[in-house]
Amino acid sequence: MLNSHEEAPEESSSLLGIRVILADSQAIYRVGMRKVFAIEDDIRVVAQAESLANLHTALQRYPTDVVVLEGQLIAGTTDAIPELVRAAPDAKLIVQVVETDESNIVELYRRGVRGVVPRSITPDLLVKCVRKIAAGETWIDNQSISWVIDAYRAQATSLTSPRVQPKLSKKELAIISCITRGMRNKEIAYQIGTTEQVIKNYLRKVYDKLGVSDRLELALYCLHHQLLKKYTSDPEQLLVAAPTAPLRSKI
Repeated sequence: MLNSHEEAPEESSSLLGIRVILADSQAIYRVGMRKVFAIEDDIRVVAQAESLANLHTALQRYPTDVVVLEGQLIAGTTDAIPELVRAAPDAKLIVQVVETDESNIVELYRRGVRGVVPRSITPDLLVKCVRKIAAGETWIDNQSISWVIDAYRAQATSLTSPRVQPKLSKKELAIISCITRGMRNKEIAYQIGTTEQVIKNYLRKVYDKLGVSDRLELALYCLHHQLLKKYTSDPEQLLVAAPTAPLRSKI
């Protein structure tokens, strides 16, 4: 059941800070996590849900930055994560797992999860994870990085033939170049001279063309295939006409 009596009142995102939904079948975990976040000035729990269906309802009702999701709620499902991503594209997902299984971890990242953490994670690390992911980063430990890279390399062997190499436009390559430098969508939009939504649209097309699912896989693809070097020896040449002024601090 959605815990409506514990939901935060409707407020502006600036007052709410990082808006979090706790989705967990066990009330004791929800209570514990809520207490952890309650002492943080920049994190606010806006809703709690004990089932996947209630989570969808909460996402429809409350603008959300981060969802902390119990892995057991999506166990045995194949489309739960993509459906959540489609339902709330701006909400970033953190999945808590009891055991770290290679194939499961890789698949979670592939489907759009931004972080996978153990159920036993310390409060300090959980808060740090939420902040990092809310800021647009991916939370991934060294072991998971190795798993993702190994899985990607196995998948990428089918893309090494010149016959199946995707064709990318100059603007798509410019955006990819910015991604490999760690730039965020707002920064890329300013650099190229367009809007953040246009950058998001281009990224979706790039993901489809290259067969990747997120920024991490895109960066790994570029590294493995030396994608930018293939098109030009100087990635700076890829940048289309854009403002020459330095990036502003409030982007």
